Amino acid sequence: MSPEQSAVPPPPPPNFWGDMPEEEYYASQGVRNSKSYFETPHGKLFTQSFLPLDPTLPIKATVFMSHGYGSDTGWMFQKICISYANWGYAVFAADLLGHGRSDGIRCYLGDLNKVAAASLCFFKSVRVSDEYKDLPAFLFGESMGGLATLLMYFQSEKDLWTGLIFSAPLFVIPEPMKPSKVHLFMYGLLFGLADTWAAMPDNKMVGKAIRDPEKLKIIASNPRRYTGKPRVGTMRELARQCEYVQNNFDKVTAPFLTVHGTADGVTCPTGSKMLYQKASSEDKTLKLYEGFSHSLIQGEPDESADLVLADMRVGLMKELRDMAQNVMAISDVRFAWSVVGFKEMWLGHNGRKMEMS
Repeated sequence: MSPEQSAVPPPPPPNFWGDMPEEEYYASQGVRNSKSYFETPHGKLFTQSFLPLDPTLPIKATVFMSHGYGSDTGWMFQKICISYANWGYAVFAADLLGHGRSDGIRCYLGDLNKVAAASLCFFKSVRVSDEYKDLPAFLFGESMGGLATLLMYFQSEKDLWTGLIFSAPLFVIPEPMKPSKVHLFMYGLLFGLADTWAAMPDNKMVGKAIRDPEKLKIIASNPRRYTGKPRVGTMRELARQCEYVQNNFDKVTAPFLTVHGTADGVTCPTGSKMLYQKASSEDKTLKLYEGFSHSLIQGEPDESADLVLADMRVGLMKELRDMAQNVMAISDVRFAWSVVGFKEMWLGHNGRKMEMS
């Protein structure tokens, strides 16, 4: 065997952009990035923050992001975080339990409420901190992260979140992707012993999610991406929670934007349509993109991804503008009442003086 044949190939670069140091890369993208771990009652989470590079710039709002099935907050997902930070938002993201560098069995989601609660612990700790408590705050969820995001919203106190943003959320599973009831029944006979088994049929989700072939190569090279078959308990739980949120869409009262591609073969666009139709929110927006696939920002050609991001940016700016107008209106009312109160007090005071004379 020749030396060339016996040589061990070099390890892949730690990041999709290559060997450039992280701090240098993030600075070149116009952001500051920090990484840390956060302890929750449900397990330890790997978390990241993305802030505008210039620390003197005022932060417009906070955005708390959740990624999709088998993914993590690193690799290509962080391009969404970077975009929002470039718009002037403070972005915080956490690897979901069972994903990336967080605790848990890889891609096992036997209790999605617990998964959502863990991320919510981190998000709330930032939301109520002295630095950010007075700023508007948005939840963002992509794909299965959209389902987790809606569960976080249901678990939160009223008015904790200014608004919600969903990118191709998993609210309805397409027929070809649905777990077989026969498989679930047979594994169920084992009384939970098969829950963590990676034994469900693999429907090649990544290939169905990405339309741009070059981006597909980059996403497939993520060393933290889960590549095994879906676990029994995961598929059972996703089906159960999709049914749950469908039955509770009417409880959504926060402003929201949901975007979906009409050619999505991983999460059904019907889910976004149902949310829009059933939600009680007065301020709600549905955007459908003809011919777009599942991964609207990470997996579409640049011009298509830029269109989706532009619509998200406009939606956020509209929400912040509406909030500012409401605050001004409330201030005007308070000022008017204070003037009326002062006039009544003054007239009453003069009246008493006249009676005394």
